Amino acid sequence: MPTSRELQIALRHEVSFTIGDTPAQSRFIFHSSQGDLEATAYEAVGPLSQGIRAMSAHTKTRAWATPAILALRLMATGNLSNPSKEELSQLLEAATKVGANPREGQTLVRAFLEALAHDAPEVAKTPQRKPEVALDVPRVHEPRVFSFQLLINFLDDSTTDVAQLTLRMDAVDATRAQTSGWAVINTADHHYGPRAQQAVRGMLERLAVAWPAASRLSDEESPHISATELDALLSPSVRTSLLANRVEVVWPDSVHRAVELTPVLRRRNQPPTALPSFDPSRPRAFGPENLFTFNWRITMDGERLSDADLEVLKASTTGLVRLSGGWVLAARETRATLDQALPGSLDPITALRASVTGELDFAGQTLAIETEGWLDEVRTRLTTFDRDLIAREQPASLNGTLREYQRQGLTWLSQLAELGLGGVLADDMGLGKTITLISLHLHLDLAEPTLVVCPASMMSTWEREIAAFAPTVPIHRFHGPGRSISDVKEGFVITTYATLRSSLSTLGERSWGMVVADEAQNVKNPRSAAARALRVLATDVRMALTGTPVENHLGELWAILDWTTPGLLGSFESFRRDWAKPIESDRDPERAAELAHLVRPFVLRRRKHDPGIAPELPEKIETDHVVPLTKEQIALYDTVVTTTMEQIAQAQGIQRRGLVIRLITMLKQVCNHPAHYAREKDPSLAKRSGKLQVLEELVTEIVDEGQSVLIFTQYAHMGRLLEQRLSEMRIDHRFLHGGTTVAQRDAMMHDFQAAKFPVFVLSLKAAGTGLNLTQAEHVIHFDRWWNPAVEDQATDRAHRIGQKRKVQVHRLISEGTVEEAIANLMESKRAIADAVVNSSEMQLTELSNDELASIVQLRRR
Repeated sequence: MPTSRELQIALRHEVSFTIGDTPAQSRFIFHSSQGDLEATAYEAVGPLSQGIRAMSAHTKTRAWATPAILALRLMATGNLSNPSKEELSQLLEAATKVGANPREGQTLVRAFLEALAHDAPEVAKTPQRKPEVALDVPRVHEPRVFSFQLLINFLDDSTTDVAQLTLRMDAVDATRAQTSGWAVINTADHHYGPRAQQAVRGMLERLAVAWPAASRLSDEESPHISATELDALLSPSVRTSLLANRVEVVWPDSVHRAVELTPVLRRRNQPPTALPSFDPSRPRAFGPENLFTFNWRITMDGERLSDADLEVLKASTTGLVRLSGGWVLAARETRATLDQALPGSLDPITALRASVTGELDFAGQTLAIETEGWLDEVRTRLTTFDRDLIAREQPASLNGTLREYQRQGLTWLSQLAELGLGGVLADDMGLGKTITLISLHLHLDLAEPTLVVCPASMMSTWEREIAAFAPTVPIHRFHGPGRSISDVKEGFVITTYATLRSSLSTLGERSWGMVVADEAQNVKNPRSAAARALRVLATDVRMALTGTPVENHLGELWAILDWTTPGLLGSFESFRRDWAKPIESDRDPERAAELAHLVRPFVLRRRKHDPGIAPELPEKIETDHVVPLTKEQIALYDTVVTTTMEQIAQAQGIQRRGLVIRLITMLKQVCNHPAHYAREKDPSLAKRSGKLQVLEELVTEIVDEGQSVLIFTQYAHMGRLLEQRLSEMRIDHRFLHGGTTVAQRDAMMHDFQAAKFPVFVLSLKAAGTGLNLTQAEHVIHFDRWWNPAVEDQATDRAHRIGQKRKVQVHRLISEGTVEEAIANLMESKRAIADAVVNSSEMQLTELSNDELASIVQLRRR
């Protein structure tokens, strides 16, 4: 409810009246640059009646002054619900200035009266008996309209009465000095004329009907009143009578119009000191053993009041209460707020979410909350993790030197670990996430070993990195036949996601100092066996490493965070409803910002091009080679589109979706090479594919200049065709694919980095992550993956820290085909919100036949 002071200030601004579905829903809205202020008709009628006298009042506010004054007169006489014809005529005449036209204005005023009648006390709708006071015909120079001020002054030492009253009056329609109401009644020396005396008496008699204490103002100049009588001034019926009789109550400056109440979250058992460094034996900050409680914090003029004052407010039955800091006028409103039932306690994860956002959803409303004591320090840490991180000194036992941003990452990770929370280190590929986690292991000095779960291709990388940077730390590979960890007491245990699934009984039966999920996008499906297995592992510290926390949709972010910080984002169903749909489908920027605010403390994302991250990293040059199809490819492409689109037009449901996927796959194969589409045995490859011809030219030039190149394809069969063509060209090469063993993979990587062969063909899925191939100066994407994040990861095999030369990225795109259509979308929509890029080829199955045709039809130039 707006205060009278707020409404008086609001008179300066434009006002409009909105008619609700019911009179109770109608509202006045004062429009200001700081935001709209809403008020009911009953709340606004008094301030609006002063619009004529307020010099700064807006013209539209002034227009409402006359209807408000007339309405107050009706309330004073009890005729609000049944005005006379003359009174109604005056109202409708005044209404002509309210709306855009007379008819609209009259509609607004009628609705205003209905809303006022709904909220006003019964006394305003019950005809009152008017005092029979004979009025002399006033002389022209005598004032006829008066306003009054009722001055309240509190008594300091009284035990029964609490305040004294003084009545002052003004002439509205004449220039007169303000005078005492008591003097006008009881003396003749006041220069207001006989009408003033009659006006004061009449006003006091009418006011006394609602507030009997007013009658004493006729006989005493400064009568004393009790707390009960003073409190009655705040009742709705008395306030209505005061407004109707033009009486303004003037409270002392020492009276507080309101106190501020803030719900405060605290831990039930506050730790006695600030947060210590990591101690695995200490209960986790947000562990299940902790409970968090709410209470109210009460402040007045910025000063916090005591719990005793809070109890006085709760127990009070009046609208005016004396606290240690002074009198409070709005005690009823404050008590109504206090009566709101706050949750008695919160579970740890709800408390964590409230600490980060500063808000709590409770009983259908959002409460702004504060934190207190120990929890306030936790909140400060969480909400400043990503800003101005002070880089922690690297562990003394680390054999190497961390970069500044890596030490900042160590600080961030260690602070989360100290709180018993997990996090997602989502730096770009090549920025050194592995060494940062090794440093965290050394810094925490864990009593139990650290378990690293990673793709098979990354096991050797982890072993090499640990041996290089932490040579004294034991390394145990839990992979292959005969694996065992029965005698492992410390250090690192390295395993794969596949081994985790098959040996969960062994890995899940012991506790771990820390569990690290490397290339965590591998568990982006929360229902996968690997994702479920991760949740079984017992540890207080869960850290995820990934260069792409969101490849396709926000559900992947939920899957990773729900493992590192369980419950932070709620259930998967609620996350889809409350976050994913508004952001991905509705593109709601406010919800996106709110989600970013919520997850920011738990996801650290740095990119290579961020200031100060990797200034020495050489340039990356990206080139799209738009390649025409050969005549053979054109004929095949048109045939596939025509034939399959006819089948799609006749199909429905899952059959149609299957045909769309098949169509896209066949067209991509045609764009690669006719032999790929036809799966020819011992094919002739030369001059049949535009992309292959461009590839031959690029590779020949690269090899002739003594440089090295990575060639990525998403198809193993196309990789074998590339092998065949490179052999025909007598170019030394290797092909890494899903069937390559770990030993073969390691040997290939070593030989390529040692410049023993110049061309490395790689399957995008098998080699898109986890490899360090900085020997390459060129990266060729022979065919396009539908997600730019996956392509970027593959490119980062070469463009990463340790690369000393510029890297040139070549993307081969078949002109006028589905590849070019999708490439354009990828460049213009490299974000989650795009419907096609969002969920790869599957999303295309939801397009209409016309939309699908517009994408796959060959566009000839």
